[in-house]
Amino acid sequence: MTTPRSLQTRLALALGLGLTLLWLVAVGAAGALLHKEMNEVSDAVLAETAQRLLPLAVMDIIDRDEEGMAQDIARLSQHDELLTYVVRDDKGRVLIRSHAAEDGNFPPFQTVGFSQTATHRLYYDQALQGALTIAVAEPLSHRAEITRTSLMTLALPLLVLIPASLLGVLLIVRRSLRPVRGFSKSLASRGGGNLTALPDAGLPAELSPIARAVNALLARIERTLTAERSFAANAAHELRTPVAAALAQTQRLIAETAAGPARKRAEDIEASLKRLHRLAEKLMQLARAEGGRMRQADPADIRAILRMVVQDAGRSGSTPIKLDLPQTPVLSDIDPDALAILARNLIENAVKHGSGDVVVSLQQDACLSVKNPGPVVAPEILAGLTTRFLRGSSDAEGTGLGLAIAAAIAEGAGARLELLSPASDQSDGFEARFCP
Repeated sequence: MTTPRSLQTRLALALGLGLTLLWLVAVGAAGALLHKEMNEVSDAVLAETAQRLLPLAVMDIIDRDEEGMAQDIARLSQHDELLTYVVRDDKGRVLIRSHAAEDGNFPPFQTVGFSQTATHRLYYDQALQGALTIAVAEPLSHRAEITRTSLMTLALPLLVLIPASLLGVLLIVRRSLRPVRGFSKSLASRGGGNLTALPDAGLPAELSPIARAVNALLARIERTLTAERSFAANAAHELRTPVAAALAQTQRLIAETAAGPARKRAEDIEASLKRLHRLAEKLMQLARAEGGRMRQADPADIRAILRMVVQDAGRSGSTPIKLDLPQTPVLSDIDPDALAILARNLIENAVKHGSGDVVVSLQQDACLSVKNPGPVVAPEILAGLTTRFLRGSSDAEGTGLGLAIAAAIAEGAGARLELLSPASDQSDGFEARFCP
C-alpha cells in the first residue's frame, strides 16, 4: 500500500484508524467484562433457584403417599423453559422434574456447587443430609446468545459513531490545515519572477519558521538577481558609447583607406563592432525583460505598437513584412515597451531565418503570431530555441538571444509563448505565437 503524500490525508487516516481501533478495543474489553458479569449473574440465579425450589420439593415429597414415585411438573402456559431442574433421592431416582427437563442433561450428584457439561451449566444442592438432591441447569447456548445480543447492542452504535467520528476527524484536520493549504497555494501560484515575501499570517507555530526561512531565501535570491540584472544592464549601457565611437572611427578609417589589405581588416573590425553593438542592445533588452514589470494597471489598444514596430523593421531590412490587424481595438494590459521588444525580436528572428515574406497577425484576443516560410525545424531543435545564445542550425548572423528575450518577457508577464514548426495551417515554415 502506497503512503499518501498529502499531509491532510495522512493525519485523517492515522487519526481515523486510531480512533476506530480504540473503539473496537473498548467494545471488545466491554464485551469480555460483560460476559464475565453475565456468567456471575447467571450462576447466582442458578444457585438462588435451587435454594428456593429445594425446600418446596422436600415438603412435596414428604407429603406423598407413595415413596420413590417420579412427578413431572405440569406446564401452566406455553413458554420456553430456560432453567430446568430435577430432584433425586439418595438412590439416584428422579422424584421431581420440570416439564422440559431431560434426565440425560443432569449427571449424578457429586457435591454441592457448580458443574458444567458440554451443553449445560448446573448447580447442585442437597437436603435431609443428602437424602434429597436438586440440580438446576441452564443451556450454555442461552448464555452465548445473551453475550452475542449484548455485544451487538454495544457494536451497532459503532456503525454510526465510527463514520461520524471519521468525518469529524477529516473536517477538523481540513480546517486545521487551511492556513497550510493557503500558504502552499500562494507559493505554487507564483510566477518565476515573483520573489516578494509570502504572507505568513495565521500559520501554525510549527510552520512559521518555514515561512520565515522561505521569505529570507526569496529576499536573498531577489538581491542576487537584481545585482546580476543591474550589472548586465549597466555593462551593456556603458559599452554602447565606446562601441559607437570605435565604430564611427572605423567607418571613417575605411573611407580614408584605399582598397587593399588594410581596408579589408578595417571592414572586418567594423563587422565585429556591429555584432558587439547588437549584442549590447540584446543584453539590455534581456535585462529589461527579466527585471521590469510586464503588466500595467489599465488595458490599452496594442495595434499602434505593432504598426510602429513593423514599420521600423521594414525600413531596416529588405524582407517584406505583412501586417494583419483587426479593425476594432485590441485591448491588453501587457506593458507597451515589453510588447515592442518582444514583437521586434520575433520579427527579426523571422526575417533572419526565414526564406520569404514575414506575416505578423494580431487576433481579437490579443494573441500575436509571427510566421515565416522555410524548412521544418526538427522537434529536438525547436524545444531548445529559447535557450540563450542557441542559434539552431541556421547560418544567418545573430546573437542567439532573440527568442530567449521573448520567452523571458512571456514568463514575466505570465503569458504563453509557443514555437511551431510547421506553422499552423501550413506544411512547412516557422511560427512564434504569443498570447498574453
